[in-house]
Amino acid sequence: MILHKSFSPLIPNILLASLGLLLAGCSVLAQPNFAPTGRLNNTVEPPAVVELSATPFQPLPTATATPTPTSIQVWLPEWIPTGIASAVQLPAPFVFAKSADPADIHLEIRENIASDDADFSWVYALVAPFPTITDGISVDELQQIWSGTGDFSQQILLDESTLAVFSRVWGEPNLSKIRVANRDDLLEIAWSEKFTWAILPFEEIAPRWKVIRIGGLSPFDRGLDLSAYPLTVKFSWQGQTSTGQATVSDLRNAGIASTNRDESKLTRVLLTGVTALVRSTAERMETMGIDYPIGDVLPWLLDADFTHISNEVSFNDQCPPAIPVRLGTRFCSDPKYVELLEQIDVEIVELTGNHLVDYGREALSKTLEMYRDRDILTYGGGANLNAALQPLVIEHNGNRIAFLGCNRAGPPSDWATEDLPGSAPCDLELMASQIQNLLEEGILPIVTFQHYELDDTMPSRQAQQEMQKMAGAGAVIVSGSQAHFPHGFAFIGDSFVHYGLGNLFFDQMYTFNRREFLDRHIFYNGRYLGAEILTAELEDFARPRPMTDNERTRMLTTYFEVSGWQINDQD
Repeated sequence: MILHKSFSPLIPNILLASLGLLLAGCSVLAQPNFAPTGRLNNTVEPPAVVELSATPFQPLPTATATPTPTSIQVWLPEWIPTGIASAVQLPAPFVFAKSADPADIHLEIRENIASDDADFSWVYALVAPFPTITDGISVDELQQIWSGTGDFSQQILLDESTLAVFSRVWGEPNLSKIRVANRDDLLEIAWSEKFTWAILPFEEIAPRWKVIRIGGLSPFDRGLDLSAYPLTVKFSWQGQTSTGQATVSDLRNAGIASTNRDESKLTRVLLTGVTALVRSTAERMETMGIDYPIGDVLPWLLDADFTHISNEVSFNDQCPPAIPVRLGTRFCSDPKYVELLEQIDVEIVELTGNHLVDYGREALSKTLEMYRDRDILTYGGGANLNAALQPLVIEHNGNRIAFLGCNRAGPPSDWATEDLPGSAPCDLELMASQIQNLLEEGILPIVTFQHYELDDTMPSRQAQQEMQKMAGAGAVIVSGSQAHFPHGFAFIGDSFVHYGLGNLFFDQMYTFNRREFLDRHIFYNGRYLGAEILTAELEDFARPRPMTDNERTRMLTTYFEVSGWQINDQD
């Protein structure tokens, strides 16, 4: 680079100033007045002295240093939630104060402001151990437990920070109902003591907790209005000095994360049991309309970001007419029934079912084409063995989730081959390796099985062992898709195992076959938070409906007990 010199106007100014110094304070003699030529002037006038006024010296201007801005002190009380404290990264000139006085700005709870005006909307959850029957309470009931004024068996655990927060919101609690414990101990204490629940920040929800609704609302709900949810606490920066009041808006605009529950980081996956649009179910669809089976559970099916269906039967142009009773178990579905899947907005179809090739592999190939044409994703089976064994990976709201599935029960004629379509045979060593690879890439694996069927509340010992093995390998969810008779649960660490969900759309009207589980799984910010267990009862050979409260209590009691769990809210 060539640097061009430039002369400063300062140099001429210096020369002028120097000349001024020489003139300042001096007297100058005037020139003599000579007579004109030819005349002698004998009188000589003394020279006149002319006084020149001196110009005062003007010093050159000097550069003025810009003062360093004074630090602005910001105070976070010691009881502020850990999530807020870790989220606050102060930009200059803001710095953390060591004490409240004389900090310029404080962070305070401000319940009397709108959520949109809050600097932080921090969401908490009321939780209970997973084997809890109660699904929800009112906000008044919760506050009565807090104050000790109601007749409730529950006690509530919380850590020191949460106690301090809600003491400021609801007043001091009744300490016979409210217990303080270390945050890391809350879950184990609650699981070991009946009628023991907890309040904790949303980001601390874990799979072995059940989230209790308050006033019908849950932090797991899609589109939750945080201002209406009773366990949203609002915090705001408040200027305490003139400096703080003048600069608090700059702090509010500093881009600090404002909530621990951001809807754009939430993903909800609904897993369902057996679908087979055949026999009496198909007959009802023919007489009552293709959408007849979905009417009562449609809101559940549409609510998920990803709705999963294990459709065990292929579509076939030559499928015989639907009749209620058919000898044997050779199944197919009329291609027009795919409209039912479209109406419930199915995103994912599992292909581990053992009736996929009942009418030949060409029917399965045509079915795969129908799914592709409708942008329906598939896994657990495919156009050949390699395709059938591949995980399905989805990404939504920053959550990366994989689906893997296999058919343990066979028959071998249903399995995919090197060149032919079919279901994926189970290779548990391969699956365990895939699970590890997915976890290393930050992808959370879900594994589903088409295992051996057993008409009992728990599956075969082999099924339990193999499902637990995949949970031990790192699958966050393991689910049985084979069960026409629903099965119980297990946790392997924080991995959730549901051995069998039962039917979804299939015509078995026997007492236990009518019972159905639909599991809504919640993912947030790259973590699996847990499941909401929905329960339904099949009506009219085709149409499941949500259970009544009494039916649900009986069903959950049965399956919590066979899972070997103490029910938290029953004597």
